[in-house]
Amino acid sequence: MRPLVLIPSRLASTRLPRKPLADLGGEPMIVAVWRRAMEADVGPVWVATDTPAIAEAVRAAGGQAVMTGEDHPSGSDRIHEALGRIDPDRRSDVVINLQGDLPTVRPETVRATALPLADAEVAIGTAVAPIRREEERSAPSVVKMVGTPLGEGRFRALYFTRATAPWGEGPLYHHIGLYAWRRAALERFVALPPSALELREKLEQLRALEAGMRIDAMEVGEVPLGVDTPEDLEHARRLLAGPSPAGT
Repeated sequence: MRPLVLIPSRLASTRLPRKPLADLGGEPMIVAVWRRAMEADVGPVWVATDTPAIAEAVRAAGGQAVMTGEDHPSGSDRIHEALGRIDPDRRSDVVINLQGDLPTVRPETVRATALPLADAEVAIGTAVAPIRREEERSAPSVVKMVGTPLGEGRFRALYFTRATAPWGEGPLYHHIGLYAWRRAALERFVALPPSALELREKLEQLRALEAGMRIDAMEVGEVPLGVDTPEDLEHARRLLAGPSPAGT
């Protein structure tokens, strides 16, 4: 595989204005995410954005940024455009989509996302972690993966839901929104209209499942902190002030 890591980033955020440029230890949050991706050392890292200030911040730190359109409905659409601009000769066959609001993500989590693609039948790789807090089992904000264990911490994903699932005794798994796409799968995905279950659950990955694409997930040891609010930002600042980034 010849992976490329793309970090979609835009300024629009209602709960935390100008989120990608929020200060984290003296640098913008998007730069902190870029550093985590560089530490993963899986391939070239680019930030895909529609905002010149974000691109300038990344380049000032020594990173690479590519400008994309302003009207993309999702990060997947943004990285699809960015991939075509960065790699028109199609040398990269895998693209890892890392969200731009995960400044504490561990490098090993980024690497684990792509491991399922060693299986030629898998179109998309992702990551999950066991749910340990009782309140998260029923929280709609916590997306659950329902999957068949394949051994060695790997699952074949059968469904993703905001409900508490599956029913009965046993662990529940928190889906972490990182994706490793085969290039052909990403191209097929963005050409499809939103699916019925995607619209109902408000979960983009269901479009892929409904279209018959295979998604496998690797279990990892963290749920990275997603920064959506001022409180999340303060939490991230405390975590990054410690000896090393950690999940929640």
